[in-house]
Amino acid sequence: MSEFLTKSRARNIFYGGSLFFIGIFAVLSIDSHLYVVNESTAKAPLTDEVVLGKHVWEKHSCINCHTLHGEGAYFAPEVGNVMTRWGVLDDPDDAAETLGSWMESQPSGIEGRRQMPYFKLTEEEVRGLSEFLRWADKTNTQDWPPNDAG
Repeated sequence: MSEFLTKSRARNIFYGGSLFFIGIFAVLSIDSHLYVVNESTAKAPLTDEVVLGKHVWEKHSCINCHTLHGEGAYFAPEVGNVMTRWGVLDDPDDAAETLGSWMESQPSGIEGRRQMPYFKLTEEEVRGLSEFLRWADKTNTQDWPPNDAG
C-alpha cells in the first residue's frame, strides 16, 4: 500500500503554499502602499512649515502627553483633529494665532486640573506646529478618532 502524502508531495505543498502566500503578501503590500500614497495623505502636501512643526512636536516630546490619531499618551487631549474642533482648519493665520494664544495661557494654574507646561516657542515654531497639526487634521484617518474630542 503506497503512502498518500509522500515526501515529494509534501515538499510540493510546502513550496506551492509558500509561493501562494508570498504572492498574497506582495499584493497586499502594494495595495497598502498605493492607499497611503494616493488616498491617505494625498490631499495634504508636506511643506517646510509642516516639517518644522513635526520637528517642534518631536523636540518638545508632545506625544508624551498628547495623542495624534490614537498614538501617544492619554494624559492630554487628542490633537489629530484639534484644528477642526477649534474651527480654524482652513485658515492658517487663525490656526497659528489660536494655537499661540492657547500655549501662552498655559499653565492655567487651575487647582486640580492637568497642566500643560509653558514652552518658549518662537512665532515661527508656533506657526510650524500649527501647520503640522493642520496637516495631521487633513489626513484621511477613516473616521478616527471615533468622537470629536478624541
